[in-house]
Amino acid sequence: MIAAPTSGSGKTTIARGLMALLHEKGFSVQPFKCGPDYIDTKFHEMVCGRPSINLDTFMATPLHVRQLFGGYGTDADVCVVEGMMGLFDGFNRDQGSSAEIARVLRLPIVLVVDAKSAAYSMAALLSGFLHFRDDVRIAGVIFNRVGSPRHFSMLQQVCDDLQVECFGYLPKSPALEQSSRYLGLDFSEKAEQQELIRLLEEHVRLDRLLTLHSEDDSLLAPCSLPPASAKTLLVARNAESFSFVYQETLDAFAHVGFFNPETDVPCLDGVDLLYLPGGYPEKHAQALAANESARWAILHYAEEGGHILAECGGMMYLCRELLTDDGAYPMCGVLPYTITARRADRKLSLGYRSFSLDGRQCRGHEFHYTQFLGDVPQSATQVCNAKGEPVPTPVFRYRHVLASYTHIYNIREICG
Repeated sequence: MIAAPTSGSGKTTIARGLMALLHEKGFSVQPFKCGPDYIDTKFHEMVCGRPSINLDTFMATPLHVRQLFGGYGTDADVCVVEGMMGLFDGFNRDQGSSAEIARVLRLPIVLVVDAKSAAYSMAALLSGFLHFRDDVRIAGVIFNRVGSPRHFSMLQQVCDDLQVECFGYLPKSPALEQSSRYLGLDFSEKAEQQELIRLLEEHVRLDRLLTLHSEDDSLLAPCSLPPASAKTLLVARNAESFSFVYQETLDAFAHVGFFNPETDVPCLDGVDLLYLPGGYPEKHAQALAANESARWAILHYAEEGGHILAECGGMMYLCRELLTDDGAYPMCGVLPYTITARRADRKLSLGYRSFSLDGRQCRGHEFHYTQFLGDVPQSATQVCNAKGEPVPTPVFRYRHVLASYTHIYNIREICG
């Protein structure tokens, strides 16, 4: 596991770079991501050539996390897990944290530490992390943003004194300064990726990293994931409008098809569940509105009793209208609501979510800036955050349509 004391330490850069370096050297690399994040997993898949899998102990049981790790990692040469936030940051103290996932999987942790403007003071920070929990194994350290070879020698002294292995460092490099974009970090530049690979190969001891392994030998034994549902799932998929999908959700159904709501008219005959996942439909509102045939087909399917699950961006697509700074765009009209994505109306809603539905417990995650225009509509059930506190996120039931801003994790259990 690649983790860090805090967000912004460089764990994403180093995790992605190590995945790319290993893949370039011919290893089959299975990437994983702690938490509900959809964006980092896309970049993992980009560099590893195989889907990245989320590991989350709020949305799934520890047993399921172990099944995912074993099921997806068993045929890989190397498994790399990217942590989230700070190592011990969870939804309730360290519950749900990267450290908890490391404990569940008994994984060694490589701590990525931002060493900018510090030298021996790193000893106090590292000592705290090394000795905070005796059930978490920090195998060593990679320092980030190191100013010079002399700076690194001072940091190496810290590791020597604490008797913790130093796997190397990543020097400060203007080429690696990443800018944020609407869909996350932009890792598309080949020159930047090659520079990152070069620096890691030069300054990090890959041979030593490859000796690390879980202390639980049974994890990567042949492991059976729950059998796939025999039902047919049709998924809206587009690079940005409908892109936030967990790979394990797709793999839970035996028959999965895709269509692009911007250009395709879905064939809904024989479909057991139409899945409209999250994304950024507000960025493509004009194209979605222009495909009137797709919108009509989905409305007709809903009115005729078809089963639909719509999450966040998918829910927005089911609504009557979507407002942006460029104008108002008609959507499917299944739900009689207007969503505003206008900059003046944007407000962050973020966090884990849970609610009960038909006697089943739904768990997931919410992340969006768009809002309902006017008052928040009435919900079919009370939604709570990770601590069980009520939140105003509504859940809609209409015929066989289930829609919400919440990205639901256990879709097969709820709808499959």
